[in-house]
Amino acid sequence: MPTEPKIKRTFAFFDGQNVFNAAKEAFDYDWPSFDPMKLAAAVCRTQGWELARVHFYTGLPESTDKRRSFWNKKLQVMGTRGVVTFTRPLRYREKTLVLKDGSSTVERIGTEKGIDVRLALDVIRFALDGSYDVALIFSQDQDLSEAVDELKRISQQIGRWIMAASAFPVSPTTTNKRGIRGSKHIQINKSLYDSCLDPNDYRGPLA
Repeated sequence: MPTEPKIKRTFAFFDGQNVFNAAKEAFDYDWPSFDPMKLAAAVCRTQGWELARVHFYTGLPESTDKRRSFWNKKLQVMGTRGVVTFTRPLRYREKTLVLKDGSSTVERIGTEKGIDVRLALDVIRFALDGSYDVALIFSQDQDLSEAVDELKRISQQIGRWIMAASAFPVSPTTTNKRGIRGSKHIQINKSLYDSCLDPNDYRGPLA
């Protein structure tokens, strides 16, 4: 059995849209107001882990979407704070939505392609490099459970202690209170989340 290290070097991996959607349901925030570096550091402090690096992954809306400007500004500032970012364009498809009055409307819906794959690849790559002891994944995407299972196999094969944890916002209104299968689940309450808000409002001019 690999020996658990006293100092646990931690890499944080953010699925940006997953965290935003969870915070929206839990805390009723309608835009991604969190600071990934602050949030990762805060969660690490609660666990006694040493934060070494933060990676952030998100899909980008098309250039005509006003949210594109928001993400361009937020990602630019993240980079100045030491966050490693990865983006891919959203893929769009038309979807028929049924309204409350029984009528229907067709909307273009953007979906992410390849974000979870890149995140999982980085989790495995840096584990093989020996870069971290804890993979702190900010997501509840069960597609990432395969990466968690692979980390366990790598740990046994190379004889080095490695752990995966998934962190996610929760409140009494949250419907899904479980993290990625096979990982340590860390619930983020509103008090902790609010202590890690970004002071800049990227929906307007940079502060």
